Amino acid sequence: MRLFNKVNREELKQRLLASTEERTTLSFYQYAHIEDPARFRNELFLLLDEVGTYGRIYVAKEGVNGQVSVPTSNFEAFKERLYSVPFLNGIRLNIAVDDDGKSFFTLAIKVREKIVADGLDDASFDVTKRGRHLSAAEFNALTDAPDTLIVDMRNHYESEVGHFKGAICPDVATFREELPLVEKILEDKKDRNIVMYCTGGIRCEKASAYYLHRGFQNVFMVDGGIIEYSRQCAEQGLPNKFIGKNFVFDERLGERISEDVVAVCHQCGSPCDTHANCANSACHLLFIQCPSCAEKYRHCCSTKCADFTQLPENEQVVLRKTEVFNGSKFSKGRYKAFRQGEGLEMG
Repeated sequence: MRLFNKVNREELKQRLLASTEERTTLSFYQYAHIEDPARFRNELFLLLDEVGTYGRIYVAKEGVNGQVSVPTSNFEAFKERLYSVPFLNGIRLNIAVDDDGKSFFTLAIKVREKIVADGLDDASFDVTKRGRHLSAAEFNALTDAPDTLIVDMRNHYESEVGHFKGAICPDVATFREELPLVEKILEDKKDRNIVMYCTGGIRCEKASAYYLHRGFQNVFMVDGGIIEYSRQCAEQGLPNKFIGKNFVFDERLGERISEDVVAVCHQCGSPCDTHANCANSACHLLFIQCPSCAEKYRHCCSTKCADFTQLPENEQVVLRKTEVFNGSKFSKGRYKAFRQGEGLEMG
C-alpha cells in the first residue's frame, strides 16, 4: 500500500514541466472535528492519489486545508472522491485564476497541530461564530463607504505584490504575528465596518471569529478570498478592486489579477512583481527579482550566493556547515532590507 511519494522530487518536477497534460489548480478548506488525523490522512491520500492529484494538504484535529492540482480530465472524479467524505461534501473549490497546470508535482498530505498556525487558544472562543461572508458585489458596495476599513490578513511578501485598493497591509511574516498586531491597530475602531480578506478565506474564518470574541462589532470577510472574489468579478462583469498579483503557495508563486505592477525588484528597485527563490540551495530566500538582476546575479539574491553556486559541489557541501546566507537570517526577503543593507548583500 503506497501512502507516500517514492520518486525523486526533482525527477517528478522535470516530468511535470515536460508534460502537455492539462491540469487544474484549486484550493479548499473545511473546519471540522477529526478524531484521528493520522488515519484520516492515510485514507485521504489513497482516495486522491488514484486520480492523479498533486499538491499539499494539511490535516489536523480542527479540519483540512489543501492546495492541489488534478488532471482536468479527472476533475469530476476528483470532486466525487473529495465529496465522498461527509464533512467535505459540497465544499467550495477555489479554482485558480491564472493557471498553467505546473503548480505542484507530487502529493504530500501532512498531519499538523493546526491547519493554519495562528497561536490562538481555540478553547477560549467559538470558531463557528465568525464574521459575515461578503460576495464580490457586496464587498464592492461596502468598501465604497468611506468609513469601511479593509484589512489584508496575509503576510508582507503576499501583499507586497498585490492587494485591495486602500487596504491596511501589516508588515508581518506570519499569521501568528498578524492577529495581535491587527487588533492593536484597530483597538479604537471596534464599532467600524471591518472587512478582512486573504487568499482563499481560511485565515479570515479564524480571525473573524477571534475578533468578534475580542469585542469587534461589525466584522466581515471576503467569501472565498481573493480567488473567489476575482472569479465572481469576471463572471458577473463587476469592477475588480484588487490590484497586482495574488501570491500563491505553489510553484507558480503568483497569479495575475490585474496588469498593475505594485512591487519593485528587491535588488535594483525597478518595477517588478516576480517572486523567486535564491538559486543557492543553501540559501533559498524568497524575494522579488527582475529579469536583468536574475541574469546579473545568476538567479541568486546576492553576489555571495551567485559565487557560491559556481564552486564545485564538494566545496559547497563543506562550506554549508559554516557559511551564513540571506536565507539563514530572513524568512522572506524585503525590499527595504536590500536597499538599506540590513544584512542583504547587493554585490
